[in-house]
Amino acid sequence: MHVIVLGAGVTGITTAWFLRRAGHEVTVIDRQPAAGLETSFANGGQISVSHAEPWANPGAPLKVLKWLMKEDAPLLFRLRADWAQWRWGLQFLRECTPGRTAHNIRNIVQLGLYSRDQLRELRQQLGLQYDQRTQGILHFYTSEAEYAAAQEPARIMREQGCELDMKTPDECVAIEPALAQCRQQIVGGSMTPSDESGDAHRFTQALAAKCLEAGVRFAYDTRILGLEGSREAGISRVICADAAGVVQRLSADRFVLCMGSFSRGLARELGIHLNIYPAKGYSVTLPVISPEHSYQVSLTDDEYKLVFSRLGDRLRIAGTAELNGYSTELNLTRCEAIVRRTRELFPAMTDGRGAQYWTGLRPATPSNLPYIGASHVPNVYLNTGHGTLGWTHACGSGAAIADIVDGRRPALDYAFTAATQEQMQDGHWRYA
Repeated sequence: MHVIVLGAGVTGITTAWFLRRAGHEVTVIDRQPAAGLETSFANGGQISVSHAEPWANPGAPLKVLKWLMKEDAPLLFRLRADWAQWRWGLQFLRECTPGRTAHNIRNIVQLGLYSRDQLRELRQQLGLQYDQRTQGILHFYTSEAEYAAAQEPARIMREQGCELDMKTPDECVAIEPALAQCRQQIVGGSMTPSDESGDAHRFTQALAAKCLEAGVRFAYDTRILGLEGSREAGISRVICADAAGVVQRLSADRFVLCMGSFSRGLARELGIHLNIYPAKGYSVTLPVISPEHSYQVSLTDDEYKLVFSRLGDRLRIAGTAELNGYSTELNLTRCEAIVRRTRELFPAMTDGRGAQYWTGLRPATPSNLPYIGASHVPNVYLNTGHGTLGWTHACGSGAAIADIVDGRRPALDYAFTAATQEQMQDGHWRYA
């Protein structure tokens, strides 16, 4: 059958690959001139199963209040007259209970483990190169309270199969000698040796090229204007306009929504209500000017919610989240805060010169669980809402949604949008 994938970020491209591998005719539509040019372009670079503790956790409400008026806060709510933001925020608070946090951690870990396996298989089969590193991810803590609070989430992650070991400050420095520059600030850490890192943009474009070779069609520079069909009968066509403004109506049997933060608006036209809100993230890319003082292992600064990845001769530092609508305007205060923290931790590594700033809208759900599965519209499927873990979860999400489109149960224990066999009707998973 013919499947149209809406969106050509890392999630859309992995979805297209797995659908094509399953034998389907596939078309990908995106408004950009190539794959991976929005949220997948300059993210933190980590394949981080160990980043499974959701933003919504028992300690989050107090932190959010403390950060509310701080321009450089790791998580910043800019309160707006926006019902979608308030709805998101209220559900976020509901997800902060210990029980909901544990449930969400389990699901995030299971999806992460499965996705990492799928990525490794793809890399081996296709020979993909994307500045990947397989040295693990080291979390380090500069706050005793944060380190103590990390023990219970770490226990739950280990129970779910995530290899995660707590480390002393000296063990952290032994794993990554560059941390000797801030040894006196570190109170402990945790190491996940099987985690990875790499350039999501390079990966997305490399896999898109393989998709093209395999027969996937791409409609780039194409804006989606609307949908034809109904909630009851399903969608028959996507109405879109190419770069010249020529309107087209593209038909298919199935449609998969992979439009990140912009999924919510299109889904609403169909009566599908997705609790997704854009979490504006920032990254800084620095040149390696002092190799002997630069990190090699991917790192996470837990207190400041920053991730550090080595991408060839580039240093990528990313993090923070700003809930402030759909604006992609760079906030220099937040960018400079990332550089300032980097120089505080690694004073011999960089002087901040040559910094390239970037921002992108990460499609966040209150629970940090993405929507993966069928919707209540008969031929519309969801693979969206991955928040900060789109790169980590993309390959597993793509493999799972391809199974679901085929009416098969995925080989993944996850709270899909329709999670039981009883919710299967006519071979399709129903949106819960």
